[in-house]
Amino acid sequence: MDFSSKIVLVTGASRGIGAAIAKAFAAENADVIINYLQNEAAADETVACCKASGADAISIQADVTDRAAVDCMIEQIMDEFGRIDVLINNAFRPYSFDPEARKMHWQLDWSDYQNQIDGAVKATHGLAQAVLPSMLSRANGSIVNIATNLISRPAVPYHDYTTAKAALVGFSKNLAMELGPLGVRVNCVAPGLVSPTNASRNTKEEVKEAIIAQTPLGRIATPEDVTGPVLFLASDWSRFMTGQTLYVDGGMVMP
Repeated sequence: MDFSSKIVLVTGASRGIGAAIAKAFAAENADVIINYLQNEAAADETVACCKASGADAISIQADVTDRAAVDCMIEQIMDEFGRIDVLINNAFRPYSFDPEARKMHWQLDWSDYQNQIDGAVKATHGLAQAVLPSMLSRANGSIVNIATNLISRPAVPYHDYTTAKAALVGFSKNLAMELGPLGVRVNCVAPGLVSPTNASRNTKEEVKEAIIAQTPLGRIATPEDVTGPVLFLASDWSRFMTGQTLYVDGGMVMP
């Protein structure tokens, strides 16, 4: 899989799944833009890893829920690289996957849902609008949105997070239907629990063991397990796929 001459923007890429995705694209010769919110040192480390692969890479700080910040980031990318070929929407509002600390439905305010919806759907909406002029001008592009397997199997009812990710999948299918005739594909990758990441830091070992017991491949995903499906959906290897969701959870969900 060769992404030579491709320009890839990965949001939330300073660490965890996003950093692994950025490094995987760089290893396949893509030029990579690492978006981050706060951790500049981690973003710089990801940039250094990408450059060590021989790729061109930069980091840009931007809150992806802020449309003005998104537009400023895209303008900077266009000035430096001239186009965007692939958009990976990986950033999301901070969330801790701790079953014991989660709010029950009757404890949630609508603001809890809105916070996650803004992080998943509002951010993806704004980024898609911002990058589409570049993609549509060439009738070519790929958008990959990171969802979760909880939308199909809410083993733990993280109501606000899972509802937002389910909305993201619905948004992605509508966008895929609209953009397909215009040469742009939109797909989702839905991982299960991924460790180590900041979000899974508080997930207790007994919870992980319970998930492993229900997983045919017998382990928890690593960030690197997510990269292959993302690169596949971004590449010409999947050129006749759009509106799809690939579950990356060791077989826990079999749609």
